[in-house]
Amino acid sequence: MTPIAVTTGDPCGIGPEIVLKACADPRRTEPVVVIGDLDVLARADRIAGTGLALRPVASVERAGFAPGTVDVLTDPDAHAGGGLPAGLPWGTLDARAGAASFRYVRHGVRLALTGRVRALVTGPINKEALRLAGVPFPGHTEILADLSGTTDYAMMMASEELRVVLVTVHQSLRTAIDAITTDRELDVIRLTDRTLRRSGTDAPRIAVAGLNPHAGENGLFGSEDLDVIAPAVRIAQDEGIRVSGPWPADTVFMRARAGAFDAVVAQYHDQGLIPVKYLGIEHGVNVTIGLPFVRTSVDHGTAFDIAGLGTADHSSLLAALRQADVLSSEAAKRP
Repeated sequence: MTPIAVTTGDPCGIGPEIVLKACADPRRTEPVVVIGDLDVLARADRIAGTGLALRPVASVERAGFAPGTVDVLTDPDAHAGGGLPAGLPWGTLDARAGAASFRYVRHGVRLALTGRVRALVTGPINKEALRLAGVPFPGHTEILADLSGTTDYAMMMASEELRVVLVTVHQSLRTAIDAITTDRELDVIRLTDRTLRRSGTDAPRIAVAGLNPHAGENGLFGSEDLDVIAPAVRIAQDEGIRVSGPWPADTVFMRARAGAFDAVVAQYHDQGLIPVKYLGIEHGVNVTIGLPFVRTSVDHGTAFDIAGLGTADHSSLLAALRQADVLSSEAAKRP
């Protein structure tokens, strides 16, 4: 039985709590191994009231997947660099927690690359804690790409109603506009098409959102849509991809939700994420496409303001587990 690896994210956030709540939820049927700190998980179990038995295991192969038990990987690499002090406060920004969250992801990537787990699901990390720890990446997407040696990748946010792929991700809006090139646009369109096909959608219909208001109104509100985005759409169409646009961003997501498109390519972070999260943050899943393994995540952050209270909602993590299960099953069927 090849499990899904789940990282707990930042130890000071809600990640450990929602991981245990998901493991205890009877709706969760996927076999999992958890990568995190055993003491932190024990504290999270107490505040969440899940009553799970935490079973340390030295390798994935030793996991037992017994009911009411969580197999926690205790690979020494996950505790390199000094480990975590006992009683690290919930809801605090801490470099040690940032370093630990990076180690958990690194361990999960190694397992995924060697085929010892069939997918990686990640709990929320804190970007400022990563920076304090000296981790030179702004978020999960960039970490995963670097650790796996992937250069052609993108972030997809998905729910049952809407799938959005981002051309640019974690950068300022000013620099994001400069990063939107015809080549990058074309790469993301192609990657979206391949990803949807591999996940079971034949001849997917892809819409491209415009950058400027009204997709530039034929150059009246900016030339980027005409000069940068439209050429990529035409090239992709010539390659046989069912893509159209650029469409005005204020209506294209609504059209996709109504069934006109299978996915929308959005130009920058908030343009794409706001529509998905507005539909229900508890239903959204973050998928990194282009990696040599399946990776999904929750679509929310560490929620330091409620960490340690036992009130965090684990619905998004359940959705991420389901998505990882579906995607890895589909990937196993296809060459």
